[in-house]
Amino acid sequence: MMLETIWFVIWGILWAVYFMLDGFDFGVGMLMPFLAKTDEEKRTLYHSVGPFWDGNEVWLITAGGVTFAAFPLMYAVMFSSLYSALMLVLFALIIRAVSVEFRSQVASPAWRAVWDLGMFFGSLLPALLLGVAFGNIFRGIPIDGEGVYHGTILTLLNPYGLLTGVVFVMLFLVHGAIWQAIKTEGDLHQRSLSAAKKLWIVLLLVAVVFLGATKFATKLWDNYAENPVLLLIPLAAVVALLATRLLLAKEDCWKAWFASCVTIVSCTLFGVIGLYPNLFPSSLDPAYSLTAHNAASTPLTLKIMLVVALIFVPIVIAYQTWVYVLFKAKVTKEDLAQGAY
Repeated sequence: MMLETIWFVIWGILWAVYFMLDGFDFGVGMLMPFLAKTDEEKRTLYHSVGPFWDGNEVWLITAGGVTFAAFPLMYAVMFSSLYSALMLVLFALIIRAVSVEFRSQVASPAWRAVWDLGMFFGSLLPALLLGVAFGNIFRGIPIDGEGVYHGTILTLLNPYGLLTGVVFVMLFLVHGAIWQAIKTEGDLHQRSLSAAKKLWIVLLLVAVVFLGATKFATKLWDNYAENPVLLLIPLAAVVALLATRLLLAKEDCWKAWFASCVTIVSCTLFGVIGLYPNLFPSSLDPAYSLTAHNAASTPLTLKIMLVVALIFVPIVIAYQTWVYVLFKAKVTKEDLAQGAY
């Protein structure tokens, strides 16, 4: 029981870390067509995420790997139920990766425009569809006692699922705009800072609607009603969101970005903790739901995985911390002269 709960928490934290890190990559990709006015500015934005984006996706692989190893039944049912949406996410991530690597290979405006478009959609689709997927998990998936999905991809495009997708997109847009402001100078810096402030207002409105809709469309609030101390998590999200705007007003972009990080992590954990012990709740019958207990691997497997995680996760964190410190400076013309992107 304890091991299953520990791995449930680890599972949620890994998804939260992934959204926190790859979220600003998605945000930069989505904002690029609207904020970068010249090829030099577009190259600046590519450079702003260049050293980080592939390392950030390690956390997606880790979260997926933990789902597979710790909760194999949930992994199997999730991929059969959400197969179309997850394949679209995968193809979009591939397009984004190819866009980053291929853009600079031919000095042609048309060639670069194609890959810029790929960067945009390769960022927008994963942000939206991951939100839709998690929104449907929060709401409940129509699966029966055999784990068979009773619906289509259109079933997933319900109002609450789409609303959650919009929340994810807005979180990442604000996160990405702040990152752009950190990494750029001059007019592009000012446009990014202004965009972050304006997008924050939209995010606030969408977040309020989401919290209200969650009360009626899901049972996430039940755990918080039973354990009021857990309300510290959504409270942290609210405080961090407000702090983000206050720090943007002071143009303290690094602190604003860290506040945005806390917002994304807290929002993700709000949903995950609200789910517990469910991993994949059934909207047909609660008895059909997959939980941290009935979908988990054997205790021996969970113990071995925990030892491995305690050894290697700190190594990954240390490496990524080093990368962020090493490339924390703004992108300069000297960086662009190196020819990448």
